[in-house]
Amino acid sequence: MWGMINRSSLSLIRGNAIRKVVFFILVLMVSLKTHGLDSTSPVTSSEMMPWWGWSLLLFAFCFVLGIGAMIAGLGGGILYVPIVSALFPFHLDYVRGAGLLVVLSGALSAAPRLLGSGLASLRLALPMALAGSLGSLIGASVGLALSSNVIEIALGFVLLAIVMLMALTRKADYPLVRHPDPLALRLGIQGSYVDASTGEELKWTVHRLLPGFFMFFTIGLVVGIFGLGAGWANVPALNLLLGAPLKVSVATSMLVIAINGSTASWVYLKQGAVLPVIAVPSVLGMMLGTGIGARVLLKTRAKIIRYIVIAFLFFIGLWQVFSGTGALG
Repeated sequence: MWGMINRSSLSLIRGNAIRKVVFFILVLMVSLKTHGLDSTSPVTSSEMMPWWGWSLLLFAFCFVLGIGAMIAGLGGGILYVPIVSALFPFHLDYVRGAGLLVVLSGALSAAPRLLGSGLASLRLALPMALAGSLGSLIGASVGLALSSNVIEIALGFVLLAIVMLMALTRKADYPLVRHPDPLALRLGIQGSYVDASTGEELKWTVHRLLPGFFMFFTIGLVVGIFGLGAGWANVPALNLLLGAPLKVSVATSMLVIAINGSTASWVYLKQGAVLPVIAVPSVLGMMLGTGIGARVLLKTRAKIIRYIVIAFLFFIGLWQVFSGTGALG
């Protein structure tokens, strides 16, 4: 059975499959809206489908979403909340709670390997994660206190800002740090790693540490409010603001996400905003999908899929804004 799923998933990615998936998603979105199912309503559609049916559908959808997210080089968390809240008749609070667990599970599964490789820096991650955790605690409390319409509108604008950041940001593999931050040197935030592509040992340090604290506090605030992954913001902050090499930034970002995600998740768990029937199939589907996507990535033009995902996020961002304002009816 799993072999059939793997073969069908691999064939789904090849050829014109991406356009078919996008078309299916658009049709499903219109269908759900036609039946009066919006993301601001609680799970009240049991008369249309039993609870286990929605769980199976969510598992299958997250499986495909995980494949696309891995190939496009994006974290599944940034796609999960806006797309699932737009397509499924679940209350937005439950979607955000499940989204944090999706982000957390992915980061925790990758963190040990990244630490063992020497790319991820615990000394760099801990102070940034401290600032981010404070922001995520405040953001989670604020997000649960706001109405769903306000969250939808704000999420739409955040997605549009993320699209602009992803489209315009140019990352630097080896940023030039002329004057290392004195505080960073005192904290021992520096290191070296062996670049597998060249076999060369590269040393690195960082600068602008205090602005980095405020930046990661803001990122944590956004993560807590919307339940999004933070890789889209962590990597540019570590790479362009602090001056860490790109590979170190990507690896260290996973450690920061693991700490920040666990902090915000506890707030949602305490408030009862995490439902197993939503969270469990989401995490399982996303983890299996990213595993398949990692293998498909070698045979796929990731840049094209990344552009498709960016365009789709732009569409979802506009959808969230119009849905929150009631323009969609």
